[in-house]
Amino acid sequence: MPMPLPTPPPGRQTQAIIEHIAHGTATSRSELARVLGVAPSTVALRINELTELGVVVEDGTGVSRGGRKPRVLRLREDGGHIMVADLGGHHARIGRFTLTGSLVETRSLPVRVEEGPEPTLRTIADAMKAMAAASGGPAGIKGVGLALPGPVDVATGDVKLPSRMPDWPGFGVRAWLEREFGAVAVVDNDANLSALGEHHAQLGPDQHSITVKAGTAIGSGIIVRGELYRGATGAAGDVTHTRVAAAGDEPCSCGNTGCLETIASGAGLVRQLARQGVAVESTADVLDLVHKADPIATTMLRTAGTYLGEVLSSVVNFFNPDCLFLTGGMASSELFIAAVRSRVYEGCHPLVTQNLRIEAARTGPDAGLHGAARLVLDQILGQSRPAGH
Repeated sequence: MPMPLPTPPPGRQTQAIIEHIAHGTATSRSELARVLGVAPSTVALRINELTELGVVVEDGTGVSRGGRKPRVLRLREDGGHIMVADLGGHHARIGRFTLTGSLVETRSLPVRVEEGPEPTLRTIADAMKAMAAASGGPAGIKGVGLALPGPVDVATGDVKLPSRMPDWPGFGVRAWLEREFGAVAVVDNDANLSALGEHHAQLGPDQHSITVKAGTAIGSGIIVRGELYRGATGAAGDVTHTRVAAAGDEPCSCGNTGCLETIASGAGLVRQLARQGVAVESTADVLDLVHKADPIATTMLRTAGTYLGEVLSSVVNFFNPDCLFLTGGMASSELFIAAVRSRVYEGCHPLVTQNLRIEAARTGPDAGLHGAARLVLDQILGQSRPAGH
């Protein structure tokens, strides 16, 4: 006799209900109870929560299979906004989601994190409010999420020991957003949120993945059985400051020497090219040279991918994920991805790479936005649940 499937926790049940209704695979309470393997009363509770939030409405009746015709469920797309942003060193990407988790629109704007938290957050908040207002939606902003390019204490919403964010350490980013918007706010590391967004765009809740964000700096996030794994102090997946022999005594932004970041990140390539008299200021400038077949920049980018792949080989051997996704500016180059892929396959046990996928993130530059929106929606749905449910 087959073992019964474990009952998914409430948060996952609610997300699954939204996804089934959105895809049309289950559009009535009875269908949802059957596909989720839970009691009809449990589905009724979750549907009531989603109805109160304005996410789900009952609209018409379906075909009867004997007995009363079922009420058909559908998602409302006008129940309010989730506004999210992915902050980089010199730009921020803003996104607007519905309460169903659908990305509606995005835009990018210039920012400079070195100006400090208050001016940077003011620029982002004003852009979010303008985007929400322009949509004409009557329900307003229900939640806000922000991906930051540095370590975050998710319990407090404060920035922790960032190497490229002067004046940000200890600043209460989440508290600032909650005051500004009067809504649920979520703050996390950008690589973590990219990992969460990409995983749920491609994989199921029982799979494992690593997502590496390779841009000006290098970060990575780990997903275990569909859930973000942060580690004991929130630093899980931080490969950027791994010591590598090829980096020698090159000083790193963390205060150490010989870190992977110094020779495999966009900032590292900018420094290396500048030493050779090549006028570049950003990762985008490096990639532009690669697209123009500049031999120096092309060789450096391929070598950077090899160094990253060398470090990731140990991670993949240890963790044995289903997928390794690459996002960020440098991952826009197939040359870079091919170099990472080649080195990982060369350095890992055949059993580990037997079914391993190594590829660019399907969500591209929006990976972090999707992850932030998912966490915000989890918070909104969690707040709607009475204690004990």
